[in-house]
Amino acid sequence: MKIGFIGCGNMGSALAIAAAKAEIGTLYLSNRTPAKAEVLAEQIGATSTTNKEIAATCDFIFLGVKPHLLRDLLSALAPTFSARTDHFVLISMAAGVTVSSLEEMAGKCYPIIRIMPNTPTEVGEGMIQYCTNDAVTPEDVESFLHILAHAGKPDRLDEHLIDAASAVSGCGPAFVCLFAEALADGGVKCGLPREKALEYAAQTLLGTGKLLLESGKHPGQLKDAVCSPGGSTIRGVAALEEHSLRGAVIAAVEAAYRRNQEMGKDS
Repeated sequence: MKIGFIGCGNMGSALAIAAAKAEIGTLYLSNRTPAKAEVLAEQIGATSTTNKEIAATCDFIFLGVKPHLLRDLLSALAPTFSARTDHFVLISMAAGVTVSSLEEMAGKCYPIIRIMPNTPTEVGEGMIQYCTNDAVTPEDVESFLHILAHAGKPDRLDEHLIDAASAVSGCGPAFVCLFAEALADGGVKCGLPREKALEYAAQTLLGTGKLLLESGKHPGQLKDAVCSPGGSTIRGVAALEEHSLRGAVIAAVEAAYRRNQEMGKDS
C-alpha cells in the first residue's frame, strides 16, 4: 500500500507520524516547502516527493492543506487523477469543506473520506471524526482505520454534524489549553512554582478526561463528588459560575462552528 501526504503542517505531520507507526505501507510526503517534507521523511522513514507523484501513484492520499488552498491544489492535480485507472482514495482534513465540494474540486466522484482530526493525534490520543461518499468501499474504510490506528479514536459521523464536532474536538484543544494555563496561573498566584502548577494542571485535565470516559458518569456527577458542603471546591465552582465560565465556553464553540461553516463557503 502506498500512502501519500500532501502538506506537512502540524496536522499533516501528526497523521503521517501515526501512519508510520502503523507500518502497513510505504509513506510519501510532499510540501510547498520541500525541505519540510524532507526533514519529516527522514525522521519517520518516508520518501519525500512531489504532489503530482503522490497523486499519480498513492492508494490513499491525505490532503493536508488549508481550506482556501484546496481548490487550486485539486485543480492542478485533476488531470493526474483523471489519468489513473486504478482505485485510490482522497482524504481531506480541510475544515468546512464538504464531500460534495471536494468532488467538484477534484473534477470527478472519486472515493473521498472527509476527516476532522485534532492536535492530540500527535501523542496518539486524538479524536478523529470522519464521513465518506458512496464511492468508498468497506475495504477502504478498514484500511483507513488501520492507517490511523496510532492516531487516536476514530468516529464515523453524519456529515451534517462534522462542523459541530470540529468546533468541540478540533478547536477544543485550544480552549482546554487556555483553561489549563489559567488553572496554573491561579496556582502561581497562590504561591506554587510555575513548573509545578503547569504539571498539576495538565495531569488534572488528563486524569479527569480519563475518568469521564471510563466511568461513564455525567460531568455534573463527577463535579458534585468533589464539592463537599461548605468546602473549597464549591467556593471555586461558585466563582467560575459568577464569571460565566460555562456561558463563555458555549459561546466559543458556537463561534468556532459558525466559522467552520463560513470556511466551507469560502473554499
